[in-house]
Amino acid sequence: MELVNPKVTGVSESLRSKMMSSDWWQFKEERGKSRRGSRPGSPAGVLAYGSAEMITALKAHWPEYLMEASELGIFMISACTFGVLLFHPASPVSQSMNNELLKRILMGVAMGSTAIAIISSPIGKRSGAHFNPAVTLTYLRLGKIAPWDAAFYIAFQFIGGIAGVLAALLVLGNLVAHAAVNYSATLPGTSGPARAFLAELIISFILMSVVLTVSNTRRLGRWTGLFAGALIATYISIESPISGMSMNPARTFGSAAVGHIWTALWIYFTAPPLGMLLAAELYTRVRSVRAVACAKLNHYNNTRCIFRCNFQAQRNS
Repeated sequence: MELVNPKVTGVSESLRSKMMSSDWWQFKEERGKSRRGSRPGSPAGVLAYGSAEMITALKAHWPEYLMEASELGIFMISACTFGVLLFHPASPVSQSMNNELLKRILMGVAMGSTAIAIISSPIGKRSGAHFNPAVTLTYLRLGKIAPWDAAFYIAFQFIGGIAGVLAALLVLGNLVAHAAVNYSATLPGTSGPARAFLAELIISFILMSVVLTVSNTRRLGRWTGLFAGALIATYISIESPISGMSMNPARTFGSAAVGHIWTALWIYFTAPPLGMLLAAELYTRVRSVRAVACAKLNHYNNTRCIFRCNFQAQRNS
């Protein structure tokens, strides 16, 4: 007599076929089915399943994870470089102007343009150009990114933020560490932490509201990067004296970790995600979750998409 449980064999074959499949994220849909073939609630079974899912995600999507790190790294190099150029007292550009508002406007234009360039770049088009844990968490809440992809995106975003500041420090040396530049750190202004928290909450809410509305509007979707960049430029020009203008936990942590500047770090880890999640909640109530096509900010390209994507179906409807 052959002692083989056909259910166990079926589960094994299903697991093997899914791990070899490129659309691995659909594995989650069969999770309940596969668990019925093993002991329900078994800690070992849950751990094995989670480990297999994690390894599969890493093998399949590591290029996108590295792209996310690179994007925030580039953004931080740009922030430190323009910070030195516009605010360091030894900079000829800084010496030629005494108007702080003008400096902030130029800084805003520089960083807004950097964001637009990243979102429109080949790596931005492919990874979705989040380079912000708050953005990734919002799309996770909306069901557009798989949990392990979200976890790796966030981890690599933090790595990229630190790497970008370190690269700027390596090239520019003590210029980045000068008090006028301060590793491009985001800190509460003279109005205090409470107003900084509220300001970060509001600007993050507005940014995500605009991104969701524009990216899911057929006539405007391809210009999402321009809208996001324009908001970043405006915020740096006007809002930065209140909170430093972050909207990005990984961006703030990169400067904090390299410069050992931990002042009010909690603000930038709580307000941006909260603001963006609130924006997503409002958007889904006004429209619906189904109205969100994808987690890519720029989907008008032929690069592969690793998200739970409904862009083509909505575009053709």
